Amino acid sequence: MGVLRVFPRRTAATPTDDHAFIGNPPMFWPDADEVRVSVAFTWDRAEGERLADAWTATGLPVTLGGPAYDAPGGEFVPGRYLKPGYTITSRGCPNHCWFCAVPRREGGLRELAIADGWNVVDDNLLACSETHIRAVFAMLKGQAHRPEFTGGMEAAALKPWHVDLLADLKPGRMYFAYDTPDDLEPLRHAGAMLRGAGLRRENHRVCAYVLIGYPGDTMDAAEARMFETWAAGFFPFAMLYRDERGHVVKDWQWFQRAWTRSQIVATKLKAPAC
Repeated sequence: MGVLRVFPRRTAATPTDDHAFIGNPPMFWPDADEVRVSVAFTWDRAEGERLADAWTATGLPVTLGGPAYDAPGGEFVPGRYLKPGYTITSRGCPNHCWFCAVPRREGGLRELAIADGWNVVDDNLLACSETHIRAVFAMLKGQAHRPEFTGGMEAAALKPWHVDLLADLKPGRMYFAYDTPDDLEPLRHAGAMLRGAGLRRENHRVCAYVLIGYPGDTMDAAEARMFETWAAGFFPFAMLYRDERGHVVKDWQWFQRAWTRSQIVATKLKAPAC
């Protein structure tokens, strides 16, 4: 009969079918065999545990899991925990960045069976084998929607043949990342390669997530990184660091909001909106 999936909060990627729910059980629900409470963020674990208890009222078996509990993902099932259109073709990352839980959760890089979708949200797609990456791009060329890469791509891993594939695909949006100081030079090099292939922030929405608000960061330094990202050829978007409790300083939240709304960012950069 199927699985009821329960989430503590709605995001842009949360499924919206009639077997997906946010929060407490409703008065009525579709026939199902079980309930799975899925928690993506560590700071939502308390709510996830409350929901797991609340959904026992349905009389169905209830399980609690998700990335917040360091549960490694299996093969990707389209539409189950991410809305249709999203796809994950690999899990894990060979890097061990201090702020990232992916290596701890997923272990080494694993290439998955390639499921249809147009928005690729892999942990580190460019770390995959050439055979896998070419197969992903072949799948994307057959999609009805213009492809996007919103999972973030590693500038240091970008190679000329990747750029050729991107230029041929002409994605609607792609995101790279500027997380630590040693990302800047690779970002500049990647920006030059992308511009050389005609992929520009203005017409192909070449963007970069910029990590902000981590211990020792300052707003002046964070703003400087935004302008460095723009100069490297990417439209910058702030990604706010959170500890495991989800704690952030309120001033950093205001800073992030100002650097995630494209019209405001464009005004700051004196540039067209992405």
